[in-house]
Amino acid sequence: MEKALFGAGCFWGVEDFFRQVPGVSDAVSGYAGGTTQSPTYREVCNDETYHAEVVEVTFDPTKVSYRTLVELFFRIHNPTQKNRQGPDFGTQYRSVIFTHSGEEQARIAAEEKAKVEASGKWKQPVVTQIEPAPTFWKAEESHQRYFQKHGGSCHVSFAELQAESASSSEAIGH
Repeated sequence: MEKALFGAGCFWGVEDFFRQVPGVSDAVSGYAGGTTQSPTYREVCNDETYHAEVVEVTFDPTKVSYRTLVELFFRIHNPTQKNRQGPDFGTQYRSVIFTHSGEEQARIAAEEKAKVEASGKWKQPVVTQIEPAPTFWKAEESHQRYFQKHGGSCHVSFAELQAESASSSEAIGH
């Protein structure tokens, strides 16, 4: 099993999305990239720590590639919005990929970011940060599997992306 660490706005929807991806065995909401240890949700939301809301994705690389996960990451949020996603704003909502596994994840993330930039899909520049993975701090239990516990959603589902890809003949997963 390998790990990926993504920040794409509110972690509830990001976690829920990645839980639907075949080959992902776990997705955990948490915080990374800030200036304090053991941050709380209140501290992060008050912009006191510079932590991003992130999701730690555990995946089987024989079933889903890291590249596929990065491609999906770029499709489920707007990577041109600095320190916000939709109505949520603050540094905790920044678009960021924290990389593990030496240089391989960083190389793949940079290649996929360059593809998104070159695609012409976005009129604004892509602001996604790519940084080595810092300590991951698991969020409070009330934030884990939030939509399973409370209902709702805020991101497109994996099934919707598959259907969109099928209609436009894009492949998800290589």
